[in-house]
Amino acid sequence: MTTTPTPTTDDAPSPPAPAPAQGRGAWSTLRPLVLRLHFYAGVLVAPFLLVAALTGLLYAASFQAEKIVYDHELTVPVGDRELPVSEQVAAARAAHPDGEITAVRPSPEPGATTRVLLSGIPGVDPGHTLAVFVDPYTAKVRGELEQYGSTGALPLRTWIDEFHRDLHLGEPGRLYSEFAASWLWVIACGGLVLWFSRRRTQRKLRGTTGRRRTLGLHGGVGAWVALGFVFLSATGLTWSAYAGAHIGDLRTALGQETPAVSAAAGEHAGHGTAGGTGGDAAHGVGLDRVLAAARAEGLDNPVEIVPPTDEGSAYVVQQIQRSWPTKQDAVAVDPATGQVTDVLRFEDFPVLAKLTRWGIDLHTGSLFGLVNQIALMLLALSLILLIFWGYRMWWQRGRGSAFGRPIPRGAWQQVPPQVLVPLLAPVAVLGYFVPLLGIPLAAFLAVDIVLGEIAHRRGRRTYDPASG
Repeated sequence: MTTTPTPTTDDAPSPPAPAPAQGRGAWSTLRPLVLRLHFYAGVLVAPFLLVAALTGLLYAASFQAEKIVYDHELTVPVGDRELPVSEQVAAARAAHPDGEITAVRPSPEPGATTRVLLSGIPGVDPGHTLAVFVDPYTAKVRGELEQYGSTGALPLRTWIDEFHRDLHLGEPGRLYSEFAASWLWVIACGGLVLWFSRRRTQRKLRGTTGRRRTLGLHGGVGAWVALGFVFLSATGLTWSAYAGAHIGDLRTALGQETPAVSAAAGEHAGHGTAGGTGGDAAHGVGLDRVLAAARAEGLDNPVEIVPPTDEGSAYVVQQIQRSWPTKQDAVAVDPATGQVTDVLRFEDFPVLAKLTRWGIDLHTGSLFGLVNQIALMLLALSLILLIFWGYRMWWQRGRGSAFGRPIPRGAWQQVPPQVLVPLLAPVAVLGYFVPLLGIPLAAFLAVDIVLGEIAHRRGRRTYDPASG
């Protein structure tokens, strides 16, 4: 993988590239095109990738930082016996009578607090909840913090998460991260192909200096981490604004949506696509009997209890463990009788729903805990170094205090129609599903054609195969 390739003779064969008919096949004509795409994509996208890498590095570290910063709210001395969940919720309500209880997360392990989540609290972001932390052994309130998302991110991680996702610019800011994710895999795959198309002797690092050494570091490290970048790119696109919508439509068409337990009370209404979102936590039989019913169905910690939304809704209890092995089973419990009315097992999820769940959790550092987070930090550091080495190669190709000249245009004109035409259909389909890849690529090609035509009319050569 590389971000900004080096457009020099180190990257190109010494003699002019012979025609395919002379025995080198289609690659000799495709290589200058791949090199040009890799170079310009790297130069233009690298600043966006650098921001994504730096903020992603911070996000991967935020999981452990959160445990340190909010230790008082998250942990308590282990007591002899946990109090009923209803007593813990009552204590949270006494401290915060405003708002509506949207969910309760009982203490997931000895020494951990219970979270009571409230919505509609003045001063709290409408898209967030206020988490009230309660000691499960004494019912004393330890504190309260804003919480965001299904992973229970607290203010530090929430701020970094939103910075990584949209630079705190809202929906328009999401275009930056989608643009970076759309191009990362293209740059990675292009760099990987270019690196392994070089002769083995040209890939050696030992004994090299200057630009040749920078190229060796850039290409060698990139080759090791390229698959990781492809994974980050693919999983990042699954919840992006435009490509993510296309992926969601495709999953719906294939019947691979993520199911949800039915929240209809008193009947087996089947698996819908949404559950309840909150209400009166003391409704009907109460939280303790609801939790006991869920435990009887095998839902062990960690779990989240969502109260009924109205008179016709049930309690929904769902496992919320994202680490391996994933626990995402859910049940609906009738508030009038305390009986389980619907059960949904993670093992029954469609294949694409499971893969999406695991992919997102691996991307965000949840699936394998600290090991996962360290791996993400190493990938982010690798990307930062590759960007630095890429620009350095470009600089080293220049003379004095100037960058070297870029890859000459016109490489696509050297590709035979029998090779170029079959590539157009998959590229067009890909561009439709990933618009922040397709639109810039089409714009680049249009500009390249126009500039090439202008140069041709002026009698200037647009492509020198010896420089590709």
